[in-house]
Amino acid sequence: MPRCTFTERRPAWWGGKHPGLLALSWIAVLMLATPPPLRADDLWSHSNLTAWCVVPFDAKARSPEARVHMLRGLGFTRFAYDWREKDIPTFDAEIDALKQGGIELVAWWFPFDADDPQAKATLDTFRRHGVSPQLWVYQSQRPEIREAKDPARHLKLESERIGALVRLAEPYGCRVELYNHNGWYGRVENQLAIIARLKEAGITSVGMVYNFSHARDEDHDDSKDFARLWSLMRDHVVAVNVSGISWEGRLIYPSEGDKELEMMRVIQGSGWRGPVGLIAEKGGDAEVTLRNYLGGLDLLAARLRQKASDGDTPPRASP
Repeated sequence: MPRCTFTERRPAWWGGKHPGLLALSWIAVLMLATPPPLRADDLWSHSNLTAWCVVPFDAKARSPEARVHMLRGLGFTRFAYDWREKDIPTFDAEIDALKQGGIELVAWWFPFDADDPQAKATLDTFRRHGVSPQLWVYQSQRPEIREAKDPARHLKLESERIGALVRLAEPYGCRVELYNHNGWYGRVENQLAIIARLKEAGITSVGMVYNFSHARDEDHDDSKDFARLWSLMRDHVVAVNVSGISWEGRLIYPSEGDKELEMMRVIQGSGWRGPVGLIAEKGGDAEVTLRNYLGGLDLLAARLRQKASDGDTPPRASP
């Protein structure tokens, strides 16, 4: 009996007569597997949103399972995990609940230095569950770094700290991202200087998380020169977290501030199409807070599309 080979069984169009059809078939498969890039109008759509700063500011102190249920009810499919020391024992339960609820764990608040035992313990938790969230890292809490008076020394020490975190996290598949919290470390120019110094040392994986809520403090106001600053940081930014912006230091919803619409217009016009975060840092019931953030963002997005006027106000959920 003759041996049946793959060549004998394949259809005629697979090979010699129509070789181009095979290439076209693979192109079609790749097109179906690769999601299309976000359009400008989709940047602020609910499908592109990540819930952030939920856990420590939720007056209802929801369990991981209840939190996932709440997020699903609001339409969120992505979550960035902010936590406090009391939440450490529930790290495993948090990841399990997110997995079971179909919520993607995008990022993790990571306030550790590389030599902190909890840093490795947290990364080992990720490995057990097969997840590799971004590590959102803010300024060092060590006085010798945070209070350094000489800018050159401050840059050196922060860069070394971040470099050590990168080396620790790399085997776990986690990327380190700079989080503009406050102070020296929170200024765009200083974060870019850290990234440049790391690049000189061969580390090119570090990006930036830009928070509207930290665009202003007593030392700086990004909104005064945002178009220029955004042009410098655009290619490094992996996420933008939107909030209202005011000078009073109050936490306010999007559309209640004086600069967020202008900053969103700059970001959208630049062609940047990354994920957008909404925070629940205002306090109270996190579900109410997130609903109101969604309403404020929707109104600003409508204004960008010229489908809402400055006089329109978003609906507000009540506790």
